[in-house]
Amino acid sequence: MELEKRIALSRGEGRADLLLKNCRVVNVFSGEVEKTSIAIAGGIIVGLGDYRAKKVIDCRGAYCAPGFTDSHVHIESSMVTVPEYARAVVPHGTTTVVIDPHEIANVFGLSGIRYMLNASEGCPLNVYVMLSSCVPACGLDTSGAELTSSDLASLWSEERVLGLAEMMNYPGVLARDPEVMAKLKAAAGRPIDGHAPGLSGKDLNAYIAAGVGSDHECSTLAEAREKLARGMFIMLREGTAAKNLKSLLPVCTPGSCRRCLLATDDRHPEDLLAEGHIDYLLRTAVGEGIDPVDAIRMATLNPARYFGLPNQGAVAPGYRADLVTFGSLKSLVVDRVFKDGKLVAKAGKMVLKGWEPELPMLRGSINVNWADLSEFTVPAGKGKARVIGVVPGQIFTKKLRLSLKTKGGEAVSDPKRDILKIAVIERHTASGRMGIGFVRGFGLKSGALASSVAHDSHNIIVVGADDKDMMTAVIEVARMGGGQAVVDNDRVTAALELPIAGIISPRPLAEVRRAVTLLNRAARDLGCPLKDPFMTLSFLALPPIPSLKITDRGLVDADNFRIVPLYGD
Repeated sequence: MELEKRIALSRGEGRADLLLKNCRVVNVFSGEVEKTSIAIAGGIIVGLGDYRAKKVIDCRGAYCAPGFTDSHVHIESSMVTVPEYARAVVPHGTTTVVIDPHEIANVFGLSGIRYMLNASEGCPLNVYVMLSSCVPACGLDTSGAELTSSDLASLWSEERVLGLAEMMNYPGVLARDPEVMAKLKAAAGRPIDGHAPGLSGKDLNAYIAAGVGSDHECSTLAEAREKLARGMFIMLREGTAAKNLKSLLPVCTPGSCRRCLLATDDRHPEDLLAEGHIDYLLRTAVGEGIDPVDAIRMATLNPARYFGLPNQGAVAPGYRADLVTFGSLKSLVVDRVFKDGKLVAKAGKMVLKGWEPELPMLRGSINVNWADLSEFTVPAGKGKARVIGVVPGQIFTKKLRLSLKTKGGEAVSDPKRDILKIAVIERHTASGRMGIGFVRGFGLKSGALASSVAHDSHNIIVVGADDKDMMTAVIEVARMGGGQAVVDNDRVTAALELPIAGIISPRPLAEVRRAVTLLNRAARDLGCPLKDPFMTLSFLALPPIPSLKITDRGLVDADNFRIVPLYGD
């Protein structure tokens, strides 16, 4: 719309495209609720008050707020395509997501990032990209690609690229690694997201001084308070694997809430369909005593300010007409969703038609060297072994030292003590490389679970009580071109195909959810107590998260960023 026309309409000269009448507007600037009407033209809010319009919708006293923003999310972790993800989250009031596509970038590099940009074209969802800073996450595993500062240079001019995504390599920042420095310098003046669990004191000072402005990895209130006091925006995360929202909410006070954002990071189909998206986080926050307007501000104005989106995040003249309506500030059940002034969802369902983009094509991504792949045999050693300790509901793990069961000179799985074999098989370059260790917390009495979703490099990860079942599960994942499988007694009992980069399904979210439900049920039948065992399994291969992890190169001491042996120091 021409500036002159916008000014004229704002003055009441002529008719707006749409008037939302009789609203209770949540004013994120003043903190008040204002009874008024909203005039919209050309996808922009032109004024609040009494206006003439070509179309009028009587909101009958419903609350109206800016559309919600997820400040940090990996869409790939929902295991569906971008359009399918939009169908899931937009009816819940989410109109903007800021994504880090490092999951698919670890498989396909720049092609993966461009795939996500192209796949989101035309969606009734603002999809902004933070360029993946750590592909691979570190030098302790094998990814399908490597992104240098030179590689990323070709994407900085993209309109929807906002800044640099989570800088997981905080040791590289502190050590002034040249490549890390080049990425930080290229992003200077743009938002740079952090990822530094447990970082404190002078090291935290140095990390922030490097330009890092946010963190979503706080797991304790003390950590969040220290990072906020040093100037960081704190992303209060509530995903499927990591649930930190309730424990961190006390950091949000009247004096600090403008530095707090809401993020899901990783959210699985079951939670998206059963609980919702950012609206679920808002309900949780309000239920824990946070003022509703403060909570809404964390999902609207605050992220818009942090990410430099000046025309988003508020219901005010000149702002984008991305709006949600709901009947109660406490229940926050979204009724209508408007995107650029158009009604796109109502009563929990999409009503906009004909927007689905044609998805780009990608090559296959499973390349396993079967000839050089060894069996899952582990020679017995002396003393106690390093064992990964699963922490339910978290993505960090414990470092355990346990005696392993031995048989015929080999260390073997011990289901009675819940000590199982775990292995990661490289699947990008057909190197035949495999890391193997042991884990406690999966509770399998028999069988095995395998997946090509293994953050962040997404090699094939498998855990099991039986070596033969472990191999059968890995073979099934490869046969599907990527996916997840449960095997018992050499028989596949549940499976989900993920042929797009080995991490995404082309199927609708509801179908993926049903498949995931069957996978989880099959895992429970084997004795697994975890709510989402495949999500937990996927994070056991992520070296930047404390404390003991496993990659195709072996066991990783994630506190000190080094490969460590199964036995010994």
